[in-house]
Order: sequence, then C-alpha cells, then structure tokens
Amino acid sequence: MGEKKQLRVHWLEEELPNSCGVTWGVPWHIGELNRSQAGTFTLIDPSGNPLALQSWPTAYWPDGSVKWTAHAASFDKPESEGYILQAADEQSLAIHAKSPMKVTQSADEVTVDTGVIRCIVGKQGKSFIRALYHGEKLISSNGSLVCIREERRTTSRGRLYQEESFCGEVTSVTIEQDGPSRVVLMVEGEHISKEADRSWLPFRLRLYFYASQASIRIVHTSLFNGDPQEDFVKGLGISFALPLKAPLYNRYVRFAGDTGFFSESPRHLSTWRTKGIYMDMFWRQQAGEAITFDHEKDAKFKALLDDSAAWDSFKLTQLSADSYSVVKQTYEECSPVKAVSGNRAKGLVYAGDTHGGLAAGLRNFWQKHPSSLEVTGMTKNEAKLTLWFWSPDAAAMDMRHYDTTTYVESAYEGSEELRSTPYGIGNTNELMLWCCDGTPPAADLANMVSHVQTPPQLLCEPARYHDTNVFGIWSLPDRSTPAKVWIEDQLDACLSFYKQEVEERRWYGFWDYGDFMHTYDAVRHEWRYDVGGFAWQNTELVPNIWLWLSFLRSGRADLFRMAEAMTRHTSEVDVYHSGEYAGLGSRHNVVHWGCGCKEARIAMAGLHRYYYFLTADERIGDILAEVADADFATVGIDPMRAYFPKDEHPTHVRSGPDWAAFSSNWMSQWERFENSKYRDKILQGIKNLKAAPFRLLSGTTFGYDPNTGILTHIGDGNYGYHMVISFGAPQVWIELSQLLSDPEWDDMLVEFGEFYYLEPEEKLTRTNGVIDHNKFSWPMFAASMAAYAANRRSNAALAAITWRIMLENRLPGGSEDATRTYRVPEHAYVRPIQELPSITTNVTSQWSLNAIMCLELIGNELPTELNAEYLSASYAANQKK
Repeated sequence: MGEKKQLRVHWLEEELPNSCGVTWGVPWHIGELNRSQAGTFTLIDPSGNPLALQSWPTAYWPDGSVKWTAHAASFDKPESEGYILQAADEQSLAIHAKSPMKVTQSADEVTVDTGVIRCIVGKQGKSFIRALYHGEKLISSNGSLVCIREERRTTSRGRLYQEESFCGEVTSVTIEQDGPSRVVLMVEGEHISKEADRSWLPFRLRLYFYASQASIRIVHTSLFNGDPQEDFVKGLGISFALPLKAPLYNRYVRFAGDTGFFSESPRHLSTWRTKGIYMDMFWRQQAGEAITFDHEKDAKFKALLDDSAAWDSFKLTQLSADSYSVVKQTYEECSPVKAVSGNRAKGLVYAGDTHGGLAAGLRNFWQKHPSSLEVTGMTKNEAKLTLWFWSPDAAAMDMRHYDTTTYVESAYEGSEELRSTPYGIGNTNELMLWCCDGTPPAADLANMVSHVQTPPQLLCEPARYHDTNVFGIWSLPDRSTPAKVWIEDQLDACLSFYKQEVEERRWYGFWDYGDFMHTYDAVRHEWRYDVGGFAWQNTELVPNIWLWLSFLRSGRADLFRMAEAMTRHTSEVDVYHSGEYAGLGSRHNVVHWGCGCKEARIAMAGLHRYYYFLTADERIGDILAEVADADFATVGIDPMRAYFPKDEHPTHVRSGPDWAAFSSNWMSQWERFENSKYRDKILQGIKNLKAAPFRLLSGTTFGYDPNTGILTHIGDGNYGYHMVISFGAPQVWIELSQLLSDPEWDDMLVEFGEFYYLEPEEKLTRTNGVIDHNKFSWPMFAASMAAYAANRRSNAALAAITWRIMLENRLPGGSEDATRTYRVPEHAYVRPIQELPSITTNVTSQWSLNAIMCLELIGNELPTELNAEYLSASYAANQKK
C-alpha cells in the first residue's frame, strides 16, 4: 500500500456510543498490499489527526500478498463522518507507542489494564474475573458462570422436579491478542457440580479490552453435551459480585425497559410522610444523586425511613418476545411484588451505590428470550448481578425431538434414521460490562443500550468489497434501465418481506433467532413449522450468502444485522462442534437438530466467512477452523448411504453439495493460514474431476477417501444435478477460479453452465446417451453457472435463455409484481397479517442470489424493457410447468 493510498471507512449506523472500541476488516486487491505493510496503518479523523490503530492480516492471496486485514481502535468520541485508513507515518507510530494498555500475568492470573479499568482474570477456578477496578476502586469481583439443571423423575405420585446447581470451572486462559489498542483473552472450562460429581456444558468466553475504555465486551459460547431425555437446563447465565458500602437509600438499581428505565433504590424515600424537602430529596434520589441527612434535623424522617421496607432483590424477566415484567422482593421467604410490565426490554441493568457500580447489557435480550436480569443482595455488603441467557423463571430447555419417529415420505424429512440429537451444538451470546465510578444518568444508560444492542461497526464502501473480488462475483445495484429497476425492486421486496416476517411470525427465541422458515402453508396462513423438512431452513439453499451479498452491494445496516443474526444462529445451533457429527450440520427440520441427515453443506465455511472477514470475529474464526476436516466426519455417516451400499470406498460424496462444501472449508484454511495441505486437497479433487468421463458433469456421486482427497468415478447421472449447484457451489467454484488460474477448471465451469440448459436430446447426444435430462431439475438454480458460461464465451443466446429462465421462475406472486403480498382474511389467522401464499425460502434465496450474480455477469444482455405482457406471459409459462 503506497503511503498516499487512502481508504475511507464509515459507521454502519448513525447512532454512536459516547466511547467505544471497534474491530473491523478491510479487503485488498491481489498484489496491492504485501505482508510487511499489513501491520503499519493509522486512522485519520475528520480533523486530520492520527489515531492509534492495531492492525493484522487475516487472509492472503495465492501470490502471498495480503487479502484481508483487521484493524482495532479505541474511540473517545467517535466521529460520525467516519475516518481515513492510510499507511502509518512516524507521528502515528509514536501515538501507538503511548498506549496505556498493559497485560501482565503470573502462574495463576492474567491482569489487563486499559488505563481506566484493571481486570484480574483467574486461570483456574470458579471466578473468571477475580477483581475489576475502576482506577483503585473495586467495582466487581467473582465473575462466574452459573447453570441450573433440572432433574425429572416419575414416581407413583406423579412427576418430581429437582434443581441442581452448577458453576463454571475455568481450566485455561489464553492471551490471544496483546496489542496497543486491543487485548483479547480466551477463557475455557466446563460447568461442574461437586454434589453430583459431574461436569458438562463446556464453555468458551472471550474478553475484549480496548485502550482507555471502561468497558469489557464478552462473547460467551456454551456447548450442549447432555442427554436430551434426562438433562434439562433450567437456567444458564453469568454473574458478578458487587461490593456495597453506602446506606440503603444511596444504592441504586436500573433496568432498561421499552423506552426508558425502571429506577429504584432498595430503600426509596417514598413514605407516608414524604413531603417538602424530603420530596425534593426523593426526586434527587431517583436521579441517582447521593442523599445526606442531618443527624438532628432529619432524625424523625430518618427513623421513619429505617422503619420502611428494604428491597433486597430486583429481577426483570422476558419470557416472550412481547412481554416482560419486573418484580422485587424483601426476603427470599417473602412474596415478590410486581413492579412494572412492558413489551420488549432493552437488556441493560445497572447496580451500585454512590461509590460506583456495574452496568451490564445482554445483546438481543428480547429476541433470544427467555432471558432475565437479576440483582440480589442489595441490602447486604455484597450484591450479585446476574444476566440469565436462559431464565430460571421459564420452563427448562427441552432438547428432545418433537416425535418418536421420522416422516420421510409424508413430511419431507431426510432420512429413515432418527438421529435427532443436540449433543455438540452451541449457542453464542454477547454482552457488555461498564465499570462506573458513580450512578450513570439516564442519557448515559441509554447510550449503553444502543452500544450493546447495535454495536458500533466500521465498514468500507460497497464498491471496495466489490472491486477487490474478495468474495467472488456479485453485482452492485444498477437501476440504469427499466428492466434492471424491476429486478432491483424485486430484490428489495424479497428482503423487506423476510425482514417483516421475522417480526410478524415472531421468529425469535434462544434456539431460533436468526433462522427463517422453509415453506409457507397458505391454507393455515402459517409457515409449515410442524411439517418435517418444511420447517426451519437451517442454511438450506444458502440464504446466508443471499443476505450477505445483499448487504455488501447496498451497505444497509438492517441487512447487516439480519445476516449477522443468521450467521450467529446457523454457525452454532445448526452445526455440531463436538461429538460424532463434529464438522457437520443438520438439514432443515421442525427441530433445528432433528433431521437424520447430517451434512457438510449445512456447516460449510462459505456461509460464515463474510462475517469473519468483515468483523474479525474470533468465535466465527473458531468455527471456520472446526469444519476444516469435515470430510472425515462423512466416513461415519456417509451422506449417500441411502443410495449407495458400503463398498471399498471409505465414503461417498457428491461433487456438490458435499465436495463443494469441503472445498469451501479448505479454501478458508488456505486463505487464512496459507496451509498448502488444504490447497492440495482442492487440487486433488479437481484433478480427479478432470479425469472423469464428462469432467464436472460426471457423477454426481463419487467414491471418496478423506485421507487422500481422491474422488473416484463410480458412474454418471447417478444423482440430481440441481443438488450440485443449489447449496453454494457456484459461489465457491467461481471464487476458486479466481484463485487457481487454471484454464481447464474455468472451462469445466463453462461446460457445466452451458450443458444445464441444453435440450434433452442434445444432452443425450453429447454424452452418448449416458446423462439423462431428468436429472436436471430447477433450471433457475443453475442461472449463475449459465451466466458465467455466457460471459466467458460471449454467448448472447445463452445469456438470453438464462434471463428468460430467471423471469419465468421468479417469485410466486402471480402478477407482474411477483412480490405483492395479500392480506389474510379476517378471522382466518390469530392477528392481521400480510402473506405471500406460495412463498418458499429455497426459491427466494436462490432467485435473489442468482439475480445478483447474473446482473454482474450478463447484465448487459438483459432487455432494456420488461413490459407487463412479457412478465405475465413468462409467469403463465412457468405455471404450466
């Protein structure tokens, strides 16, 4: 990167926190940045002042130049105009050297000092945060993970429920990053119960510290490794101890509600006799100001106050996406008192006294219900603040399957084998802590709410992501002709519809948030939530890629947040991180982990690497690495076991989606770590495909050995070709084309794209009667491959066919506006709602994804005008099919 080269970065959202630490990624053209330059950048604010910046490479091009860099900076007052990224000079390097960040460690502890707060992290034991200081003031201690297991037993008197407490036991702490702007610690362990002599639910915490910040970001991941028939999680959370010194009336609790705050003290000044100066005091107390009493003048009121109730505990519980309540309690043996109710709490709690306290926020609080915020011990010398990811006030997690058998024929479930198991799946939650040296005013608390719920994120312009080709081929929005306007409108309407559906259908919950449903049921005016393989989508036909490309081309914040939520869900809940199926994922089902098909395509790296490179998120980095050797997992559960008996091959895989998913995983390892072993496995597979009778058209099922990466040809036309290209293979293979510089591989992709749209007789002629047209279903799914072929061969006729197929197979609205919604008749559904009667996420995702790629590859071949008669005729033609 030349010294004069500058790149603008901007904020994702307009609303910014008072101060923050941020990490983001930047893409580079091949050959533009060498590795010696990857760590020497600075950030220039709108006034021309350099800021301290920590930078590191996260991926490389095949020629060794840097493909992606990550950057971390701490902002005292973020500038809404954005910043300029450029090569560091001597002045900026001097600023970097003045960082207040310090990391020290002993055999037992790691201490991080940001210059404002000091955090002592234990390497072993029950407390991952042993002490947390603001300056010299102790704010919190005993940060620990808590879990409640519910044991169920059936007796002659009925079912008995017994709760068993577990505490997180830290087994290791790793300093993953130690820089001038950012420090990252990874804490690992399991939940243990000494009474039961058992450990379970392994966890991984990452603690993020930024220079001069009083906050800590925590990313918490837990894995389920229990028996779903016996192990029911009743509560799962994270707690912190708070020392309290001030009188009860100078202690404070705050909960963020729908729009404002629940603000109380364990001993408020509202009594029968509160008036005059004491009413003024009450107003000041409510604002968080310290109250002082004159020993003589205020003795009578003080005695009255001492005789009033003292509230020891406060709890906000969000049991659904639409309802929360706050209760408080004097003593554990007494009844809680309902204080207030609302719809959607914002997930922030503060507890402390005049000497300071702790504010904590749980991201996606109501979206991932049931959740709680709880403060206990406010009348004692030490309080406890707990953020419950799964609230103990809710019913326990029930991880059992929805039935005792599977329904392949009637309900589109994928396997006769009932392999519904949550063993090895995960869930990741994000939270923020702020060390406060006093009670924050409401405006500061509101700023914290915004910070935790929409974390500040810096990004590049869409053109930068597009022009660097770091994510393959896709288009920027183009409204230069009426036809392109129509397509862009359809793309926007699809996104708007699903954004609305998340809210209308309440696709929320601890295990569900981020996923879409698969297929709509127009008769019940409901998605087929209870019909086998038509329920949750679980990455089927790659909606992740659709959402991420939609964000990349637009830069829209709402699309980033949709794609982020889907990434968090599908990379954790739909994927196995340990156990028999590690590296694989579960096909779509009523229960996310319910389908007997455990496949590599569900977990492939290509679904999640967008988020990793845009944000440098370490948890997603873990998952990209976890799936690197997913091909070995297919030996234990052959993805083609229902079609091909066990033979001399260790397993059987299809060129797509299986080998394409492997290639995506390997490409991720190659670009991130320059690991030639994974590059060579890609090359080995391509070598075998080249040698097959019809190259990429061969198979599509092959014998496979994960030890060698060899694909063995066992026949042609032996499985559907639409399966090859509907799960991200075109995106993976076309991006590989850019990396490999292999003309024969490019020609194989062209050949496949051309062949898909040939007439049946021509398909038989070209393959001597071997490959049957009936295996080529859903022609729209192949549009990207055909467009690639048309582009590479300048084949206008193929481009025209491709656009015709895209228009004939567009979304099922039934008119020239294919995304028009219809109001459900009164009394036909539980509430007023709009619907698209024939909508499926498969078609929506694939049509949108193919349109985005076709606009880039053959956009110039699209007719200028698409009149209503043409669109109606196209739709009618499709309906006849």
